[in-house]
Amino acid sequence: MNGNDAKTLVLQERDLRLFRELAVLRVADRELAKLAAGFISTTRVNVRLLALVRAGLLRRFFFGTKAGGRSALYALTPKAAALVQVPVRGPRRRNGEPLTADFFVDHQLKINRFYCSLKFTRIPLHGVRFVQWKTFEKPLTGDLRLIPDGYVELDTPAGPLTAFFEVDLGHESQKVWREKINRYLQFALSGEYERQFGKPRFRVLVITNSERRLRSIRSVAASLTGKIFSFASLPEIDSQGFFGPIWSRPRSDAKEGLIRTP
Repeated sequence: MNGNDAKTLVLQERDLRLFRELAVLRVADRELAKLAAGFISTTRVNVRLLALVRAGLLRRFFFGTKAGGRSALYALTPKAAALVQVPVRGPRRRNGEPLTADFFVDHQLKINRFYCSLKFTRIPLHGVRFVQWKTFEKPLTGDLRLIPDGYVELDTPAGPLTAFFEVDLGHESQKVWREKINRYLQFALSGEYERQFGKPRFRVLVITNSERRLRSIRSVAASLTGKIFSFASLPEIDSQGFFGPIWSRPRSDAKEGLIRTP
């Protein structure tokens, strides 16, 4: 392609859908982009992503090292954001810039994995469907410094399941977690949640990078509450699925499914 790429490229509905989703995702690898835009063929998504980069509609940069394997990542440009009237959100990196390590990117990709899985793949439970996902740029309330990683609402046979997401990759201390748990408890008791979200109660799903890390954070939660929080690790989710019997409460070692269905 040449300098006339932006003029000659005919945008398709799935391109616009990808731009809108990238406003939520902030950054995506090929597989996330494939899910979000509705591509079936890996070859086609590769060709299309490259065309959008060359047309100045996506930024592309590389995550990882040559020795350990590098992944191409994509984010919106102001031009693409203007086309679908969404904010420009994503890593502040130059087009083509290599990233050997970036906590924000790694963390965001993990969050995006759950969002795309819940929204774009079939939920393996009868009668359970995705309703909505929310992201947050500022604290839930002005006097409560609490910005969740995400929020999901699912419709289930037993009624709506609403939950905040916290994805932990081992970078926050127990002190930070104690403060975060206390803030969620304050938010639950204040009545502000029902006013903002229109639901009577919520859960907090804490997903850790290891079982050891899970036990550490769960012990902090157990010293404060036995309610609201559910814990699972990424290895458990990989082996048994997000809805498998892998979730534990703060004061119980018993594992249970996220949703109880008839």
